[in-house]
Parts: sequence; structure tokens; C-alpha cells
Amino acid sequence: MIHEHAGLPDGGLILLGIVVLAIGYDVLAARVGGWPWWRTMLFLTGCTLLMAAFLPAGGGFREHMARHLVIGMLAPLGLVLGAPVTLLLRGLPRAAGRRLGQLVNGLGPIAHPVVALVLNLGGLALLYFTPFYGWTAAHPVAHLAVQVHFLLAGYLFTWVVAGPDPAPRRISVPARLVVLGVAVAFHAIVSQLMYAGAGVDLPVPVAERQAGATLMYYGGDLGELLVAAALVSGWRPRRAGRTRRPHPAAHGGQVRTSPT
Repeated sequence: MIHEHAGLPDGGLILLGIVVLAIGYDVLAARVGGWPWWRTMLFLTGCTLLMAAFLPAGGGFREHMARHLVIGMLAPLGLVLGAPVTLLLRGLPRAAGRRLGQLVNGLGPIAHPVVALVLNLGGLALLYFTPFYGWTAAHPVAHLAVQVHFLLAGYLFTWVVAGPDPAPRRISVPARLVVLGVAVAFHAIVSQLMYAGAGVDLPVPVAERQAGATLMYYGGDLGELLVAAALVSGWRPRRAGRTRRPHPAAHGGQVRTSPT
């Protein structure tokens, strides 16, 4: 049986980085007039969840799954709904905002819901259906790399599906709901296979594996339900005959939006 390692390498640096990120966001939000307080609260909540998830681990597979859900779904949702890019665009000088807009536009090849979905689901399949989980459990650096992957992939997916920040390749809301539905179905299938022990490669006790699978099943549904709620809450179907003005970010310009 392989146990979770006692901690992550450079865990203090990770926690320090999260604290710096939270303070920087809060300071900039205070400088930007009229910034919604609830966006600040959502972002700081995401940072708090990340800090809790990156604390040294001491449990088994069930705790691993809880951390996975927090790092890959719940924390990214809070960070994304904090609209950090929009905050930067409103608080930075025009030249810096233009460069940031160009950077966002340059993410076009990966900033598509289908690509983000593949990155999420591919990492999930690799971790649980190959010997990779057992290997990462014994190698802290590899485990940290996996956690970082799920954080970045989760942030990317949440951003391109339901994020308020500008994105270079944003498809229609119904299409994004379909992509989200695929994610829901995939997580349900993986959790059921994990519970049954069919096809998964997890060197953990049966009771732990089933507890982790149950947490993944219900916790994943909760996370994806929250993403769906964030998506449809800002949906304003266009009336026939209306044309959508191009977003300034698509041309590398500064985006000045007022989050709702």
C-alpha cells in the first residue's frame, strides 16, 4: 500500500506565493474605484482554499481526492469569478493593459473549451488509469507537478467556460454547456469505475478507493453545478438582428469592462 507523502516540496514558497497573490489583488481592487466587493471576496476565497489544499498532506486517498477537487475545481472557480484580468486591465496604465490584452489574445490555441476539457480529462485519465498515481505518491516533486497541472487546467477550463474575463476564442453559451455536460459525464464514469475498481490503477485499500470515488462523484457534481450556475447567470441571449461588437482584447487593446 502506498501512503500519501507527508508534505510537498517548497510548500512554504507555494503558500507565500498565494498570500502575495491575495494581497496584490486586494490592494489593486482598493485602488480601482467601484470594483465589486463580492468579486474580491470570491478571489480571496479561492486563495484561501488553495492555501488549505497545499498544506502538508497526512491522510490517504480520500484526502487526496478532496485536495484534487479543491485545487482543480473549487479554488479555480473562486479565482476566475474574481475577474483578475479585468481588474488588471482597469488598474494598469494603458500601455501595460495593451500588452496584457495581447498576451490574453496569444492564448488562443489553448483558450478553447474543448482544448481545456481535453487537458482536464487527459490528466485525470493518466493519473488514475495508469501506474502514474502510485509513482507520484512516492515522489513529492512529481506530486506537486500534478497538483499544479490540475490547478492550471482547472483555471483554464473555468475561465473559458464561465469566466467574466475576456477570452480570445469564446464560443456560444449553449456550446459551452454541452462541453460542461461532457465533463460531468466523464467525471461520473471515472468515479463509478473507480468505485468498482474497474480499469483503475490505484494501490490503495478498497475502502479508501471507494470513499475517494464517492467524494469525486458528489463533489465533482457540486463543482460543475457551480460552474454552470456562473455561466448561465451572466447569459444574455442576443435578440435577432443584433450584432455583437468585437471585444477590444481581440485586437490586443486594453479592455475596460465593469464587472457585474
